[in-house]
Amino acid sequence: MPNRGKFIGNDNLYVPDAPTIGTATAGNTQVSVTFTAPSDVGNDAITAYGASVTDGTNVIGATGSSSPVTVTGLTNGTSYTAQVWAINDYGNGPLSAATASFSPRAGRGLFAGGSIAPKTNVIDYLSIESTGNASDFGDLTQNRQMNQSLMSSTTRSVFTAGLSDDATYEDTMDYVTIASTGNALDFGNLTVARFNLGACSSDTRGINFNGSVSSGTANTIDYITIASTGNATDFGDMNNTIVRGGGSSSPTRGIKYGGAPYKDEIGYITIASTGDAQDFGNLTEGRSDAAAVSSSTRICIAGGTYTSIVNTIDYITTASTGNATDFGDLNNSVYGCAGTSNSVTGLIGGGLNGPLNVIDFITINTTGNATDFGDLTVARRAMSTGSNSHGGIA
Repeated sequence: MPNRGKFIGNDNLYVPDAPTIGTATAGNTQVSVTFTAPSDVGNDAITAYGASVTDGTNVIGATGSSSPVTVTGLTNGTSYTAQVWAINDYGNGPLSAATASFSPRAGRGLFAGGSIAPKTNVIDYLSIESTGNASDFGDLTQNRQMNQSLMSSTTRSVFTAGLSDDATYEDTMDYVTIASTGNALDFGNLTVARFNLGACSSDTRGINFNGSVSSGTANTIDYITIASTGNATDFGDMNNTIVRGGGSSSPTRGIKYGGAPYKDEIGYITIASTGDAQDFGNLTEGRSDAAAVSSSTRICIAGGTYTSIVNTIDYITTASTGNATDFGDLNNSVYGCAGTSNSVTGLIGGGLNGPLNVIDFITINTTGNATDFGDLTVARRAMSTGSNSHGGIA
């Protein structure tokens, strides 16, 4: 604990110890820095916290009353690290350790393909930071009904598998560059043609789970390297054989949840390795065709069909294991909806049994009911999604 000096009649005047640094969650020209307050606050109560962000040359700071502290005015695409310190009436305490490097970016979300008689090849895009309707991005290489999944890096989104207009089980993988607009290009092929599978990703690797195949269901897990093109490679096997479940991720762990008929199981894998899935816990109720959104620490699972169609939102803490907890409710009871997010805001769009073009949003690391965001360009269900800033990247 640093000594800030001595005054006559008061021998031990100290500033607080350094906070314990947490995570840096980047957004559009800003970052939110979490930390744990020091146990030793010095000889007076902490009055504020400071955070500084640097790219190695420039330093930008901000203060706040508690964790997290948000620093604005950053440059999108620039790599930064952040540190924090505690402040009391005697001055600034020492700096914490630095966060891992991060790069702010304008969050863009994609909704692709889907089905409401007939199937479609439409890709929509929107700005995750602002409410409003989606705009046309381009088209997939073919019309197809896909799955509730997100497989993207900061630059590229890959849309996998599906059921085509002639009811063919597809092994197709398409990709787009998220920051531009235009039609999708061929990426390669899955190890097994299928649809109704889940998917997730880190910034480097995309994972596909399970799915319907011509002979029934598969417990297949395969993976791709998102920055390259080429066919998928075998990763391992799921701990169950289900369809119509979904997937999501943190930067290190992939999660597979739910499925038909009304499964409540949650499984997980370590994205950077290969191997079979392990048990994580259970949803609050068994259901299929639910959507998911994620921050770097939390996954929220929304909607789906059980004995009835539900508006339930659950959440899990990705780094731990255990059962899901109630988060709140969607505006409508829907299934076959799809989710995309940045590391702060989750968007859940489309689906059956409600206004099929509606997009809801939630703040992922809080709890509460969803709020209206805007509308898709085409009402549909069973889409694939993309994002340049989801929780698997942050």
